[in-house]
Amino acid sequence: MAGNPSASTFRSRLTAAVRRLAAAVAARVSVDLRALAAFRIGLGTLVIVDLLLRSRSLTAFYTDYGVLPLRAFLSDYSTSHSLHALSGEPWAVALSFAVAGAFALALVVGYRTRLVTLVSWVLLVSLHARNPMVLNSGDTLLRMLLFWSVFLPLGARWSVDAVRRADRGAGAESAATASVASVATMAVLLQILVMYLTNSVHKYASEVWMSGEAVAYVMQADQFTYLLGNYLAEFTGLLRVFTLLWVALLFASPLLLLLTGIPRAALASLFVGMHLGMAVTIRVGLFPIVVVVGFIPFLQTPVWDAIERAADRLNWSTALARWRARFESLARTALSAGASLPRPAPSERLGDLRGSDLAAGLARGRVLFSTVLPYVFLVLILLSSAASVGYAEVPEPADDALDAAEMDQSWQMFAPDPIRTTRWYVAVGTLEDGTQRDVLRDAAVTFDRPARAETTYPTSRWRKYLKNVYGADNENHRSYLANYLCGNWNRTHETAVANVTVYQAYERTNPYNGSVQAANEFELIEYDCSGAFVQNE
Repeated sequence: MAGNPSASTFRSRLTAAVRRLAAAVAARVSVDLRALAAFRIGLGTLVIVDLLLRSRSLTAFYTDYGVLPLRAFLSDYSTSHSLHALSGEPWAVALSFAVAGAFALALVVGYRTRLVTLVSWVLLVSLHARNPMVLNSGDTLLRMLLFWSVFLPLGARWSVDAVRRADRGAGAESAATASVASVATMAVLLQILVMYLTNSVHKYASEVWMSGEAVAYVMQADQFTYLLGNYLAEFTGLLRVFTLLWVALLFASPLLLLLTGIPRAALASLFVGMHLGMAVTIRVGLFPIVVVVGFIPFLQTPVWDAIERAADRLNWSTALARWRARFESLARTALSAGASLPRPAPSERLGDLRGSDLAAGLARGRVLFSTVLPYVFLVLILLSSAASVGYAEVPEPADDALDAAEMDQSWQMFAPDPIRTTRWYVAVGTLEDGTQRDVLRDAAVTFDRPARAETTYPTSRWRKYLKNVYGADNENHRSYLANYLCGNWNRTHETAVANVTVYQAYERTNPYNGSVQAANEFELIEYDCSGAFVQNE
């Protein structure tokens, strides 16, 4: 009939529309290989820094002499599995830290990249499972970024692996490829977006956030504030502007995926700037830096080309080429040393497996690993995120898979209600000679609000731990904490402590007039230090 397109015309138009849609999606999920290389270096460095920071409380948080000895871990977290729970001895935990650091260093230089990324993720999941009481959102995000990285070609550029491929004559093809678009690149970008969208839903439900008052209240809780944050609390008008700007950025976060090229980089730089501001105002561990590293894949090819042109104009190219040549020389030296090591004969490794059946099986395995598996988990984290804000339900088998892989998504982060109260802890220890001492800080006992509450916590992880101990669902941990305080004091002081009473003190002030709205202290636990460990009921 005249005016009606034929079936073949309709199919061709549909095919063209699908191709345009696929090209548009690919343009938005493509990641430059240079970005992946920088992302790899950032992730490996973060893992090393995280291990170094955790090692300050290695005994306290991960051994039998700390707040969660193996007997307590196996009792309270019987469904959790952790390689770090194979031994409660400090030397064994320190060894596991050193092994994780070695794999993270291999990730930085890009040696056997996919393997070391997988092992680094497994070890990080194990470390997190060993003591969930000290975890924060930065830990969750780092864990997820490492997981998605297993499926990404992180070693395509600036790596020992790239040098090995070039020496084998396989570098020309990779050098011609500027970027890659896959389910994994989509997932690593969506991971950041999901975090912001989920958090924006929580903040939208909060009158304090939507009115612009939230950051001013957070700055009054000075167990969080440090550096510039100690001074910004007085500028409530400026903090209101920051609050509204941050909320606006959260609502604009979908543009991070819709935009491409330079416009995307410009928007990403606003988010990065806000997180760098967090890093110098509030103590939330490595979270702001983890997010900054997570933004590296958002920088697409036009940005990296512009960076290279800027390096040429600044006459940095020669220095960069010299460093690259030095790195490649060291990489070849390491590869030569590795090649000289004895290896099993091919017959020992493959046995009787030969021919096309093996090749076909390996090909199917690669497809399953690189496409199907990340796709399945991408769907699962989207479901988990939607469930965390009440928009969906996760089926039980999917929920079990998320729990097993430590991938539950819940990004509240100061929402819906921001923290408004300054809290600190006092552990009154009565020594055997009758004197009293704060055995948490090894200081005189006082319940007065400290000049800076953040100084009463050894680290931000101690603050997170004590906050969780205060929670009603973690009453068992109050006994674990008290028992640790007794043992730690008695190992390091001549006069033993007979009993410990742990209090939480708090004060809430109005950020606009400085008046005290509430202040008190209450007892968490009274504990007898004599004899074996006792779980208070």
